[in-house]
Amino acid sequence: MKIFEYMLLAFLVLCAVSVSFSKNLLNSILIFMSFSLIMSIMWILLQSPDLAITEAAVGAGVTTILFFATLKKIHGMEADQDQDGEDQGGKRHE
Repeated sequence: MKIFEYMLLAFLVLCAVSVSFSKNLLNSILIFMSFSLIMSIMWILLQSPDLAITEAAVGAGVTTILFFATLKKIHGMEADQDQDGEDQGGKRHE
C-alpha cells in the first residue's frame, strides 16, 4: 500500500511541475483536473472522505468547468489550435 501512496505522491509532484511548464492552456486545465482527482484519492487514503468529496467536486468539477468556460470566453481554445504557424486565413507564417 505504501508503494501506491508513493506513486500517487510522485504523480502529484509531476502534475504540479508540468502545469507550470505547460504553454498550452487547455493542457494546463486538464493537468490541473488530474491533480485534483489524484489529491482526492490521497484524501481518501488519509481517511478523510469529506475532504475527498470536496476536492473532487470543487477542484476537479466546478473549477475545471469555470476554467473551460473562461478559456472559451477568451477564445483560448481557437488560439491554441492556431499555434502551429497558421493564421485564420490559412496562410503560413515563416
